[in-house]
Amino acid sequence: MGRPGAPWKRVVLKISGEALASGAADEVINGRVVERLAREIAEVHSELGTEIALVIGGGNIWRGATGEASGMDRATADYMGMLATVINALAVRDALERAGQPTRVQTAIGMSELAEPYIRGRAMRHLEKGRVVIFAAGTGNPFFTTDTAGALRAVEIGAEVLLKGTHGGAEALYTADPRVDPAAEPISEISYDEVIGKGLRAMDLTAITLCKENSLPILYFSIMKEGNLRSALDGEQIGTLIH
Repeated sequence: MGRPGAPWKRVVLKISGEALASGAADEVINGRVVERLAREIAEVHSELGTEIALVIGGGNIWRGATGEASGMDRATADYMGMLATVINALAVRDALERAGQPTRVQTAIGMSELAEPYIRGRAMRHLEKGRVVIFAAGTGNPFFTTDTAGALRAVEIGAEVLLKGTHGGAEALYTADPRVDPAAEPISEISYDEVIGKGLRAMDLTAITLCKENSLPILYFSIMKEGNLRSALDGEQIGTLIH
């Protein structure tokens, strides 16, 4: 049995910045990983016809919380994090274009020499024309994570699901931390309220709440396993569906 509502016609895929990183301390973007992700996105877009938008974090380069912990003004640190997401977005756009997939980057902070400004109607038109759209610079406001940016953009453009592609090896949400509790079991489906009530670390609370208020399902799955994106878009039973 497939997922409720799948296959989806328009999706937002949220990827953390760390998913693009290399193990080398001096290499924050691993070209091979970026190319593999771009190739898979381009292939499923072409073969399945799914309209795909991306939101990419910046944690491989900078985190606002890190700056705040060292005494930096939090708003300044968060703006630096937004710039980190633009660097990642440009890297992924380059890889997608080389894979033959037309792509546009839209930023929530104006930087016209590098990318388009975020304009909802234009973004939707790009998707309708077969382009992948990458939303960068978060929401454009400090104190909000890129998880929240992913949820916000998904709601704005009428996406049918928010795909939360994880990078830490977890294939799904579990009843407990499987690294600590060997009896922990993967969860196939769960409600927004249960995720919030049990403190499961699927996304930040603001993002979960925004999805709940707008009845936007979230599919939590590993983006690092090749083939998982296709499986998700085909509506196969992978990861955890939050709805």
